[in-house]
Amino acid sequence: MPQVDESLEFENIDYESTFRNFQQGDIVKGFVIKVAPDEVLVDVGGKSEGIIPIRELSSTPVGNPAEFVQVGDELELYILREENEDGQLTLSKKRVDQARGWIQAVKDYESETTIMAPVKDVVKGGVIVDTYKLRGFVPASQLRTKGPHEELIGQELPLKIIEVDQRRNKLILSHRQAIAAEKGKQRSETLASLEVGQVVEGKVVRIADFGAFIDLGGIDGLLPISEISWQRIQHPSDVLKIGDDLTLKVLKVDRDSHKISLSLKQLQPDPWTTLAERYREGEIIEGKVTKLASFGAFVEIEPGVEALLPTAEMADRQVKPEEVVNVGQEIRAVIKRFRPEDRRISLSLRDVNQDYLGEGGQGDYDDEDRIAPVGDPMDAVDEETETETNGTADAE
Repeated sequence: MPQVDESLEFENIDYESTFRNFQQGDIVKGFVIKVAPDEVLVDVGGKSEGIIPIRELSSTPVGNPAEFVQVGDELELYILREENEDGQLTLSKKRVDQARGWIQAVKDYESETTIMAPVKDVVKGGVIVDTYKLRGFVPASQLRTKGPHEELIGQELPLKIIEVDQRRNKLILSHRQAIAAEKGKQRSETLASLEVGQVVEGKVVRIADFGAFIDLGGIDGLLPISEISWQRIQHPSDVLKIGDDLTLKVLKVDRDSHKISLSLKQLQPDPWTTLAERYREGEIIEGKVTKLASFGAFVEIEPGVEALLPTAEMADRQVKPEEVVNVGQEIRAVIKRFRPEDRRISLSLRDVNQDYLGEGGQGDYDDEDRIAPVGDPMDAVDEETETETNGTADAE
């Protein structure tokens, strides 16, 4: 429970009653009439003057009093000692500032308010900040950045008060908690604003085998490997790197589980939409083998477009795919079935040297079930890969 000394009351101060009959502990108002190197002279009314020793100006070290007060400034002051033989009071600005500071610190602690405070010094175990006219301590364990911390001097940090005790002169703050609170607020705001189909900006913060995590502003979304490019890629790191800024399309938003699925390729031209302008059934084309499966091989015929070469179309005899083609091999094949609207193309090697068109355009290939979708060919043939890449990201 925070402790504060309430012996100094400021809310309903009757300044008139303390204007002439000055006593130790009273609070008075005065005007600065002179600033000397080691003290400040103040007119407190009633033909009375007071002296503020340099050590009583501020809780932070004072080199030049003129940097803290100017002639003509009106100040609230605490009477440390009554008039001496010269009729002068000994006053403190620091005590008033600190007393008010402790009261405000307790209020901000109880309301969990985030404050801003500049770093003044680096000490053993953390840094000193100036806040509420007090010296606050931020332990190294409560700083977001790791040491050395000298580079923080002069910077303003967002902070949360985690302990306040005036009697023990203890004010402990946390940078980490303030950042976490701000990120939580930002996360909620970002999640509430996202809609399916929306175009958003994000930064790559983590890369995994199955995709990349994108910071959308306090919340992370998943960019599955299948949504990075129309072209087959082996690993997200082949295309992306941490720190990349991306423009993406929101595919799915699950506000209950805080999961977001994103796409990069949906904002790129889909090569399948114009294939009919460049290819036709029965045409001999060239392509590169990209992957082997038990039922055939996938062949890239242009970036982002893969066709299936079934095992039955590799030779006139029963063969295994690896006996005929290798990954990376350039081949010539006949387009045996061409259905770009369904993202399906089937090829044949055995018909390359036949007059395929003269045979009526259909050949003897009837095993339609073995033609896999080729935009995401693994949708039909590799469920494990789909399980890894179809998802959404936990909001981190």
